[in-house]
Amino acid sequence: MAEAANLLRHQTSPYLLQHADNPVHWRPWGQAALAEAAETDKPILLSIGYAACHWCHVMAHESFEDPDTAALMNTLFVSIKVDREERPDIDHLYMSALHGLGEQGGWPLTMFLAPDGAPFWGGTYFPPTPRWGRPSFSQVLQGVAAAWRERDTMVTQNTVALRRMLERQSAVQGGELPTPTHLDAVGAALLRITDPDQGGVKGAPKFPNPPIFRFLWQNAFRTGAPAGQDALHLLLQRMSQGGIYDHLGGGYARYATDAIWLVPHFEKMLYDNAQILELLAFAHAHRPDPLYAARAAETVGWMIRDMTAAEVDGRAAFAASEDADSEGEEGRFYVWTEAEVDLLLGTDAAAFKHAYDVTAEGNWEGHTILRRVTQSGSVAEETGLARCREVLFAARAKRVRPGRDDKVLADWNGLAIAALARAAVVFGHPEWLTRAEAAHDFILANMTAPDGRAQHAWRLGRVTAAGLLDDQAAMARAALALFEATGAARYLAEAARFADAALSFFADGQGGFYTSASDATDVPLARPRTAHDNATPAANGLLAEVFARLWHLTGDTAWREHAEALLRAFMGNHDHLAQMPTLLAAADLLEAGTTVVVVGPFVVSPPPLAGGGWGEGLVPGSDQSFSRADPSPHPPPARGGGESLLTLLTVAVAAPDPATIVLQVQATDALPPSHPAYGKGNDPAAFVCRGNVCSLPVADPVTLAEMLHGRAPPT
Repeated sequence: MAEAANLLRHQTSPYLLQHADNPVHWRPWGQAALAEAAETDKPILLSIGYAACHWCHVMAHESFEDPDTAALMNTLFVSIKVDREERPDIDHLYMSALHGLGEQGGWPLTMFLAPDGAPFWGGTYFPPTPRWGRPSFSQVLQGVAAAWRERDTMVTQNTVALRRMLERQSAVQGGELPTPTHLDAVGAALLRITDPDQGGVKGAPKFPNPPIFRFLWQNAFRTGAPAGQDALHLLLQRMSQGGIYDHLGGGYARYATDAIWLVPHFEKMLYDNAQILELLAFAHAHRPDPLYAARAAETVGWMIRDMTAAEVDGRAAFAASEDADSEGEEGRFYVWTEAEVDLLLGTDAAAFKHAYDVTAEGNWEGHTILRRVTQSGSVAEETGLARCREVLFAARAKRVRPGRDDKVLADWNGLAIAALARAAVVFGHPEWLTRAEAAHDFILANMTAPDGRAQHAWRLGRVTAAGLLDDQAAMARAALALFEATGAARYLAEAARFADAALSFFADGQGGFYTSASDATDVPLARPRTAHDNATPAANGLLAEVFARLWHLTGDTAWREHAEALLRAFMGNHDHLAQMPTLLAAADLLEAGTTVVVVGPFVVSPPPLAGGGWGEGLVPGSDQSFSRADPSPHPPPARGGGESLLTLLTVAVAAPDPATIVLQVQATDALPPSHPAYGKGNDPAAFVCRGNVCSLPVADPVTLAEMLHGRAPPT
């Protein structure tokens, strides 16, 4: 029997440690807690949240810190606390169960389970006293415990029904490969829900929804119709001037509670900012805008300044999130009064207040959330506003900061690495690429298992959660982004290794992939399996993109076969396709991706490639060989080859169409005869290849850029 005490003190998760002093006898998720419930015949109270969650804090203060409520919990339940960011597989399982009960999801997630982990009832936040038509949390505890003791039909029927529902959700629903007709239908459906005035999805609250807008963006290149591009430009412009953006410190909050991007839920998540940074890069490459360049630089500045996690051996990855609350109040760190602004800015205050919506009454609960409400002015005016922002930023730095969750998550870091690699090229910041490589190397050195898997979470010098499919897919995609940006062989090798790990430990045997590994011992009921995107892209969608890119880069037909099998695995229900934009974008990449072969003397000329695929011997453009059995890292080759050649390479990597793949080679006769660019010539140039047709050699960067702004057939 576990001790009658709170056991969270032994954990490293900042969220779990926030609850380590509760009078509740919390247990971490695992077999020991499930066994205790079975031994005592008590139901499980499962509470899932995360460190930056405002309503999680509220429920903790109201209920979990209350001795009387804690006593009820300790008497009637085995109480388990889960950090959803450490265990997204567990969170997905029970959030799906809550949806199965007809309830709207959210955090804190409060679920009641049988000792074997089968859910039978739940909700989200429960107040300490009855209000808003909700019973008090104490009433809920007593009612659920009584239902369990009496084996009420609610318990017996719901456990069976929800178990079956979860099994159905995880079951294979295969079909044929997606077609342009499917992509057209989903693109039209998603465009119908966009807000033509404020950008984003219609209504409130407003989330950035990067997977949706990345699909619409890519789909516009496929169709040639600009609506998807316009939707992304509008989203970025509205968000980047609204209150959801931190105009002093950089970075975007998780969502806005209103329909005009004014009032954020103030927490900042690494995954949101990584995806938005990538979208800013795509949009700027398509239609350069000083606003995009500024927001990208400020957001990266926030990532490096405030989100760099613990350094090990000179390398550091990125932390997970910053809290919404400080000093017990949501948004306290970020908001201002007119009097504060007047005092700090003096004679400059009037211009700043006019530009950033600062008024005596404020725009939110008597305070002002800064948002830009005027158009850009003259150089002198903008310089003055920048000086004002610096003054306010320095003053804000003296306030009590929101809490930071400094654990390192491999999947979120993978999103950040890929975004930094692209943004470094688009915005001309090579130091961002260096920072992306450092984060990548941190994951490799500290969070990679001997069997090749990326582990999920790390903090205080140790791995705290085993690898999930999301980690393999996101890190493989990040390595491919670094490979295309640098030409370094090791990144292609590492991408293949992570993809192989997904195949070895997560494959369902029917083309798709489970979220949890085959050797996971603490996932009850059905292993989650989904391609539905949420705030982050679904791992199955990312992995389909990885397989497709590996096919285009290496010519190894096995990667294409894996991609096609994965796509088929989720095509059985066309009604769900609009929830899978990342998967559909991968289908477009596989069939209609543009490969830009950049040919030239990249310092070291490798010998001709051997084998049937153009990635089986030496990596084009690199001085290092690799095999999947030899993933040891090598330093990237020195760059060279002349200014015009490097400009061609930069233009290719910075293409605005996400379905663009960049392959560096010393000479086209180093490619196998099956490659459409084989034997096209060895002078420094680029070849734009679509399908089995390549363009004539392109030596002019302007011409290459024009060719990559659309998908016209190569000429």
